[in-house]
Amino acid sequence: MMKPAPLARLLGRLVGIAGLLAAGAAGAVTQPMLVVDVDSGKVLYSQAATDPWYPASITKLMTTYVALDLVRQGRASMDQLLTISAEAAAEPPSKMGFRPGTQLTLDNALKIIMVKSANDVAWAIGENLGGSIDNFAALMNETAQRLGMRDSHWYNPNGLPDPRQWTSARDMAILGRALLRDFPENRDLFSISAIQFGRAVMANHNGLLGRYAGVDGMKTGFICAGGFNVVASATRNGRRIITVVMGQPTARERDLKAADLFDYGFGQSSWGGSGLADLPASAMPAPPDLRPYVCDRRKPMPTDSDSTAVSASSTNDTTAAQLLGATAPPSAALAFATMSSAALKGRTLPPRAPLQPVLVWTGRDPAESAVAAVDESEAKPPRPAARIRAARAKPGPAPSRAIAATGATVPQPKLLARARAAAPAAASAYAPAPRTTPVIAEGKGGRPAAAKPVAKPAGKPAAKAAAKAAAKPGKAETPKAVAVAAKAGPAKAGAGKPKSTN
Repeated sequence: MMKPAPLARLLGRLVGIAGLLAAGAAGAVTQPMLVVDVDSGKVLYSQAATDPWYPASITKLMTTYVALDLVRQGRASMDQLLTISAEAAAEPPSKMGFRPGTQLTLDNALKIIMVKSANDVAWAIGENLGGSIDNFAALMNETAQRLGMRDSHWYNPNGLPDPRQWTSARDMAILGRALLRDFPENRDLFSISAIQFGRAVMANHNGLLGRYAGVDGMKTGFICAGGFNVVASATRNGRRIITVVMGQPTARERDLKAADLFDYGFGQSSWGGSGLADLPASAMPAPPDLRPYVCDRRKPMPTDSDSTAVSASSTNDTTAAQLLGATAPPSAALAFATMSSAALKGRTLPPRAPLQPVLVWTGRDPAESAVAAVDESEAKPPRPAARIRAARAKPGPAPSRAIAATGATVPQPKLLARARAAAPAAASAYAPAPRTTPVIAEGKGGRPAAAKPVAKPAGKPAAKAAAKAAAKPGKAETPKAVAVAAKAGPAKAGAGKPKSTN
C-alpha cells in the first residue's frame, strides 16, 4: 500500500481530514481576509470571510466591548477596582505577572490588554465584571448575537486556546465597526503605541501602528492553532476602513498583507456593492488547526511581535503557498500578486515611529501604586548577593515611598530618623554633623575592614599631662609618659570604637 504524500499528511493534520483531489494534489486552506468601509459597511474585499477560525487575542476586542457596554449601562465604572485572583494570576503569557490580590482600575486594565495583551488582566476583567468567567462568556455571546456576529462562540475573555471558541473575519469586522461607532470617546484605547508600568515600557504588539501611515488601531492575536491574526483600522483623507487578516504563519506576513489590503481598500469606492450581512455562510464545519504548520518544532516558537516573529523559510515557501494561499478573484488577482509567502520574503514595513508610552499603575492612582511597590519590595528577603552589596555600601537616608517610584533619592526627615533607630552600633554614617563620616575600607578577601573613626579632641587633664611629658626631655620614653600619651592621643594610638548615635 502506497504511503500518502507528505503534503497530504500535512493537510490531514491541518484540517482534520485528508482530501486528495483527482490530480493527486492536496486542497488549500484559505486564509480569511476582509476589507470593509467603516461608515458605509461596504465590503471592499472578501476571502473566506465567514469561515470559522480560532480568534486568539483578538478576543480581547470582544472583552473590551462588553466592558465598555457595562460602563455605558451604569453597571460598571472605569474607576472600578478589579482584583487579580489566583486563577487570573495563573493564566499563561502574555501576562503582567501581577500577584493574587493586586488591584487595578478597569481603565488601566483595558489599556493593558489592548497593548500588552495580558491574559491575566483579561481574565480578571471577566471575573470581576461577570462574577465568573462563565457568566462573562454568556455576556460575550449575548452581545455578539445582538451585534449580528452569527459565526462566533465565546468561552473565555482572553483568547487562550479553547477548541469551542470560534469567530470569523466577518464577525470581527462587525465588532470593530461597533467599537468605533458605539464608543467614540474610547477610540484612543486601540491606538496606544506603548504602556509604561513603573520603569518598564511595553510596546503594542500591533506591528502596523507607527509603521503604516494612517493606522489607528485595533488588536492582534496569535495561537498556534489559529496562526497570526489582526483586526486593524486606518484613516486616510477622513475615510476609515477596517482590515481583518487571519491565519498567517508569521507576524511579519500578517502585517505586510494587512498593509497591502489597506492600499487596495483605499483605492476602492466606499459606496455601492454588498455589505457584511450579504456575505454567504461558510461550508466549513470547524476551524482548521494550523498548529503543525505555524508552530513547527524544528523552528523557534513564533511570537506575536513584529520584531521577533519567525518568517517562513525559503524551503517552505512553496508549501505555504499551496496550503495557505488561496487564489483571489480575477478582478483582484493583480492587486494581490505580491501577497504569496515567496514574494513577501524580501519585503518589510518602515521602522516604527518613536513610542509614546501611556502610564498605567496598580491601585487607584500612581501614588498608591508606588506605596504598594515599596511595600512589596520590603517584604521580599534580600538575596545573598544583595546582602553582600548592602554590607559594603555606605548607609544613606531612604527616599519617601511616593518619591521611590520615580527613582529619586531625596532625604526624608521622618524616614531618616527611622533609619537611625534601626542602624547597627557600628554604623558611623549616622554620626553627628560636626564629626566626619569614617571610611569603611575593604579588608582581605573582600570583607569590610573595621571602620576608622576620627580622633576625638584630647581632654584637658590628658592634654596637660602630655604637654608636661613633652617639656621634659629624656622622660618622654618612660612607661609613665607612654601611658599618658596613649590616653591623650587616639589619633596616634590607633582606631577606637566609634560611638553610636542611637
